[in-house]
Amino acid sequence: MHNINKLKIWNDSIDLCVEVYKALANMPMDEKYGLSSQIKRSSVSIPSNIAEGAGRQSEKEFYHFLNIAYGSAYELQTQLIISERLEFITYEINRPLLEKLEEIQKMIYVFKENIKNK
Repeated sequence: MHNINKLKIWNDSIDLCVEVYKALANMPMDEKYGLSSQIKRSSVSIPSNIAEGAGRQSEKEFYHFLNIAYGSAYELQTQLIISERLEFITYEINRPLLEKLEEIQKMIYVFKENIKNK
């Protein structure tokens, strides 16, 4: 088991989730249950799966949940790009989100590799 409060990857993904929620504040109301809802679920899924894996008893289980978090990160990336192309989110708001997301994707990948190679 890992102490999630000390995991940079978990803390950074929570920060991203908060930033995503703030960025969606001006999204059209008719998207509240559409793309906006999907984006929120994806962003919450990243730190949630890291936490669930960290709370498991084995590294193999942690690896499994990191894989899910990794997939959610790519899902979120896709949804943010779609939102920008639909002009629901501006480039200026989206770019920092995507940059932070890319850092988190890299961290998850490295974390997974470290567990796999133990």
